[in-house]
Amino acid sequence: MGPVGGNELFFLLQGLKWTILLAVIGFLGGGAFGVLIALLRTAQNRVARTVTTGYIAVFQGTPLLMQLFVVYYGVALLGVDVNAWIAVAIAFTLHASAFLGEIWRGAIEAVPRGQTEAAKALGLHYVSRMKDVVLPQALKISMPATIGFLVQLIKGTSLAAIVGFIELTRAGQIVSNQTYRPLLVFGIVGLIYFIICWPLSHLGSGIEKRMAKAAR
Repeated sequence: MGPVGGNELFFLLQGLKWTILLAVIGFLGGGAFGVLIALLRTAQNRVARTVTTGYIAVFQGTPLLMQLFVVYYGVALLGVDVNAWIAVAIAFTLHASAFLGEIWRGAIEAVPRGQTEAAKALGLHYVSRMKDVVLPQALKISMPATIGFLVQLIKGTSLAAIVGFIELTRAGQIVSNQTYRPLLVFGIVGLIYFIICWPLSHLGSGIEKRMAKAAR
């Protein structure tokens, strides 16, 4: 068995870098599309609601691992040469957009209807009502669930290894194979995930508790 020294720890940190970057890209990209999906889900247009409902059902009803496979190999079948990084970023963006869109749809519908009616009475058009009245309140309502999904997204990046993407978990597997110390290596990997995810989970729980107290 080999030692787990500075070089091995540096390799794990390199994997951590890609884990964080992938989670950020998936969250930000999914957030941008998620807002659009949430707005379409709450629109009066029946076609828009039906299409976005189907979109959400597909991504929430299928495993993330399968989505990674479909994007990675499906794009290749179209004759487009795509590397693992781009394929994984696209898959995580689509996955996150479906979940965040549904979270934010629920938050938009949770905003008291009187707020929208008051905005209409003031003569605000749709864009102004959403931008200045509804969405700021919806964002606050959705914060605990949004943070909770971010935690799940960070942990979900470990599945990207299946298409050859070297993130934290895959880096841990490589180091484990080199050192023959799986318990120690994956103990370190697990500790790194905990250091990242636990504060976020604690933050989400704290916000949820404060909101519950404020609602009393």
